[in-house]
Amino acid sequence: MGAANSSNRTDNSLYGDDDVNFDHFQILRAIGKGSFGKVCIVQKRDSNVLYAMKYVSRSACESRGALGGVLKEVELLSSLEHPFLVNLWFSFQDEEDLFMVCDLLTGGDLRYHLQNRVEFSEESVALLVCELGSALDYLQKQRVVHRDVKPDNILLDGAGHAHLTDFNIATRLAKDGLACSMSGTKPYMAPEVFMCALDEVAGYTFPVDWWSLGVVAYEMRANIRPFSVHSNTALVDVKHILNSPVHYPRYWSSDFVDLITKLLCVHPGGRISSQQELQQTPLLRHTDFKDVVEKKQKPPFKPPEDHLNCDPCLELEEMIVETRPLHKKKKRLAKQRSAQRDSDPETALVKEFIVYNRFKELKRKDMEKKEREWERELEEAMANSVVTTLAPILERPSECLNVSSALASASASASASESPKNANPSTQVARQSSKKSSTTMTTLSSSLQMCSNCQRTGSKTSRNGESLEYIDRSPSPHTVSGTTS
Repeated sequence: MGAANSSNRTDNSLYGDDDVNFDHFQILRAIGKGSFGKVCIVQKRDSNVLYAMKYVSRSACESRGALGGVLKEVELLSSLEHPFLVNLWFSFQDEEDLFMVCDLLTGGDLRYHLQNRVEFSEESVALLVCELGSALDYLQKQRVVHRDVKPDNILLDGAGHAHLTDFNIATRLAKDGLACSMSGTKPYMAPEVFMCALDEVAGYTFPVDWWSLGVVAYEMRANIRPFSVHSNTALVDVKHILNSPVHYPRYWSSDFVDLITKLLCVHPGGRISSQQELQQTPLLRHTDFKDVVEKKQKPPFKPPEDHLNCDPCLELEEMIVETRPLHKKKKRLAKQRSAQRDSDPETALVKEFIVYNRFKELKRKDMEKKEREWERELEEAMANSVVTTLAPILERPSECLNVSSALASASASASASESPKNANPSTQVARQSSKKSSTTMTTLSSSLQMCSNCQRTGSKTSRNGESLEYIDRSPSPHTVSGTTS
């Protein structure tokens, strides 16, 4: 993969809801080739931003059993973001290929510069260890083991900062879980990976990536690897080789040797495996890792700018040798779809493949952040709003309720007494009770006088002098009268 855009870029034109596809990009040139795919520089048509687009043949992946690795890589990259990772921006697919659009890093990969005999100073190696150490520390917090840290998977941007790429065999471990498969590139694999393959240990975890980083750091400085391990070396021989002492040139400083020695510790427990442990080494003790992460430390080695730092033969191969060149994809797919008019292109897609748009994710996270801020402001406003006076609402005393009931009964009796003389017998009974009603009214008057404290402006004074308001829940006399008359 190639080259130089920061993951902090903004592209407001992509804040829409439309998914990105192959037609949104203009193909510029090929810059890389891997086991299952190729990489080219593309330009997004609406924003003119340059990206690196990795594409893998779906049929080739399925025939070689590598489709699961590609799906897992997209799933991992969609959940990761760090200044020293090659971050994913878009993913999509068509009937032929699966696409991943990532940061473009024009400085080329570290293998390219090693093959061109670039001499990296101790300062250059130390800064690269800090940058990639920061990325590995981040991955460890995300419980991700890369398992293939090597010069081929370390890309430099235009200024010379290092970025880790290719998560094809990376895995996310369960809490307190172990990885147990023999995955990686043999010359850069840690001893415990080989021991796991020999059934000498149950598994391995995050320190394997720090061992690989130590091998890379040694190779950068010496231009050879510390151990003579190759792809065809037997496992038993590898175990013996990795336990042999490492040769350090005399002109290397003692602090630099100390750093490499702690990265190449055979025992995982004694190996540097975090940014904090990295900071405690004599060589990096005074390094400001905040400046490192913010890319304020200027790399001593800056890749050449007068040419693209990759093999120029890759572009010729894409133009001449490739049977299905990318720049002819649109016409090719149009012919295929025209010949198969009755078939639906959607049925030919991989259902498990994640269609991703980082700008949509950024927009969603920005909205969630604003909502949290609004909720916090509302809670603070409610907390600062203090009610100074609050009059409690109490029920009226039971004696007042009795008076109200008596009033209602008396009103009903009085109503009955006003009926005509020729009323029915029940009405005559009501007349006879009118005298009793007048007596009741006299009694009620005295009761009302006894309850005058409750009648005074409808309130009563409490012990502490506050005004207590009562709610009269007794039925209205008129209402009772209406129902009984």
